[in-house]
Amino acid sequence: MPTVLRKDGFAVRIYFNDHLPPHVHVFKGGGQVRISLGSEAEEPELVQIEGMSDKDAAKALAIVIEHQLELLKKWEEIHG
Repeated sequence: MPTVLRKDGFAVRIYFNDHLPPHVHVFKGGGQVRISLGSEAEEPELVQIEGMSDKDAAKALAIVIEHQLELLKKWEEIHG
């Protein structure tokens, strides 16, 4: 489960043995969110929130949107 991005106290991770569709897990404090990465034509979207405030979940989504293409590339590197 490599951390592929760190920003503003958030850790964005992609699991090695994870499933489609491409997505990331974003951690901060004791909480996490799962965010679908979408595609070049589709923005990322929040899929699941566990123990994270709505404010932090929105910030996590904004970070993933900002780095979407980079994260899609990392997903491809890990999952082929």
